[in-house]
Amino acid sequence: MSGIMRFLVKFLILTIMLLGLPLLGIWVAGYPVLDYLEFPPQTRFVRHAPFSRLAFIIYSLLIAACTLPLIIRAVKPSPRNLSTDRKSSRPFPAWGWLGLLLGIVAWILAWTRFSWFTAFQPHTFTPLWVAFIVVINAFGYRQSGYCMLLGRPLFFLLLFPISAAFWWFFEYLNRFVQNWYYIGPEFSATEYFWYATLPFATVLPAVLGLRDMLMSTRWLPQRFDYFVPLRSPHPKTMATLILSVSAVGLAGIGIWPNLLFPLLWVSPLLIIVSLQTLMGERHLFSHLTVGNWTPLVTAALAALICGLFWEMWNIFSLAKWKYSIPLVHRYAVFEMPLLGYAGYLPFGLQCAVVGSLVEEMAPAARPRWRRVAGRSYSL
Repeated sequence: MSGIMRFLVKFLILTIMLLGLPLLGIWVAGYPVLDYLEFPPQTRFVRHAPFSRLAFIIYSLLIAACTLPLIIRAVKPSPRNLSTDRKSSRPFPAWGWLGLLLGIVAWILAWTRFSWFTAFQPHTFTPLWVAFIVVINAFGYRQSGYCMLLGRPLFFLLLFPISAAFWWFFEYLNRFVQNWYYIGPEFSATEYFWYATLPFATVLPAVLGLRDMLMSTRWLPQRFDYFVPLRSPHPKTMATLILSVSAVGLAGIGIWPNLLFPLLWVSPLLIIVSLQTLMGERHLFSHLTVGNWTPLVTAALAALICGLFWEMWNIFSLAKWKYSIPLVHRYAVFEMPLLGYAGYLPFGLQCAVVGSLVEEMAPAARPRWRRVAGRSYSL
């Protein structure tokens, strides 16, 4: 089966599961289906459970159990024999300075209210993130002589339209849990589509560009190229079980949104990786069998860092979003409740997995391979 056919099969299954199962669930439960198809989505009809200290503690312990071993490993001094190449002495490129200038100007315009800029005020998020993407690529180029923008231009350009479609899936799933909602100027359906699609298109280039930059550092590969190996004795059986549980969870996400809302962030990842396993393909977690955690850690960390910028730039924007998260909505950092930032970790893994699907669809966009500490892996 060709790469394009493999991509199409996985994409078709993913689309049917993500779009069809939540809708099927609320239809079987007798909920008004048309409420979930409103566009633009303006009606808030999901009742969220109030803050629960017990739920907050349980979620905190689960997040700590997953992240503390990695945090300890990250701050632990690395063995000397895992040193990498010398730090590059390349100057910061001129186009990076232009990106930085664009970012400063866009930031000022996003957080101010000039009368002459009124018509464009709701659209400042896109230039902010275009500037961010240029700057992180410039830092990556300065560090290693490589960046996605110059080294993989086809892949870089493909990410923008695919990113827009990718985030629209999350917007659709959010209809069933309503964990975030938008405020600001009112738009028609067409205006809303284009207003939303343009910033959505910057998500994957930002996360994967920052991931590339983190990959080029010495700090992360030194600590995570050789870590704890994880192997599943029966990977296809496990993949079948995970795929089945994901399907049941998606069907129930609109019926029990207060309990199943975390599935919004993990179900696409679980579905894609399960399909890759069942089709005998390598995937993001394949590196773990030899103890190489670098691809996974850099993807999660890149999304978390991007998340901090998303939330920071959102706080004083004219057109912005707010959150309503059941059980744990407390201790906000910007608009996001503290524990909500944990959602960026699996989101980063999903970005990496989608990036691998793009490479599979377009072989010319596949990455070069680099060698760090005797270990080869994809940037």
